Amino acid sequence: MTFNGMTVVAFESRMATELANLIERYEGRPLVAPALREVPLESNTVAYEFGARLMAGQIDMLVLLTGVGTEALFEILKPRYPWPSIVEALQQIVTIARGAKTVAALKALGLIPTITVPEPNTWIDLVSALDEYSLEPGVRIAVQEYGIPNTALVKALEQRGAEVFPVPIYQWALPEDLGPMRAACESIIAGRVEVMLITNAMQIDHVMQVLEQDGHVIPFHDAVQKLVVASIGPAASERLRHFDWPVDFEPSHPKMGVLVKEVSEQAASILGRKR
Repeated sequence: MTFNGMTVVAFESRMATELANLIERYEGRPLVAPALREVPLESNTVAYEFGARLMAGQIDMLVLLTGVGTEALFEILKPRYPWPSIVEALQQIVTIARGAKTVAALKALGLIPTITVPEPNTWIDLVSALDEYSLEPGVRIAVQEYGIPNTALVKALEQRGAEVFPVPIYQWALPEDLGPMRAACESIIAGRVEVMLITNAMQIDHVMQVLEQDGHVIPFHDAVQKLVVASIGPAASERLRHFDWPVDFEPSHPKMGVLVKEVSEQAASILGRKR
């Protein structure tokens, strides 16, 4: 089973070309409209403060939430501290990697995480992994953030007695050119799309922003009830439900390739039930 010519909308940014190729591989017609733009923070003051604390032995644990953020954090620190000194400091603390990309980013730097968060790599899975590690009251945890602050994670750690130090590296903004997003949303509203893929929870907020600007929130909401909405994992699904959009499918593993393959196999049957 494949998409068999279905039009598949996706809002992926960083891996947009790869995702379009995957959709085509499974005989879909890709309509990929990036919804996110990474914007480096104007000031790296907080990252520098993290570096100072790390080198002074004032950090006990480091939570790394993304591979890109992990790479960016250490690139910021390298001009300030000798790399061997950074590695030595990291070896003295507990490092927690959320997902395969973060593990890969660490390995590329010659580092191995103390704890690897199991799939589907949500903040809840992260906290559960730390619970097994038995946090001590007052433990000092730095959290590398991405896009937007994960207030639920910070609150959960604080409730366990931790002193949490968030370290934002970059934030998400809308694309400078909203034309592709608008065209994708208009195609969905017009009924020219069979499948919508969501690969990041923040994509949903940005789609909503554009819909609100254009006055299309209600027709879009009605349109997505009639197509297959596939979510990469629990965080994205939670955000879809927040706006009362359906979640018709989640893959067995929260990976883009698995998502496309598995939804291509089930899209026809799901669409048949919905229409």
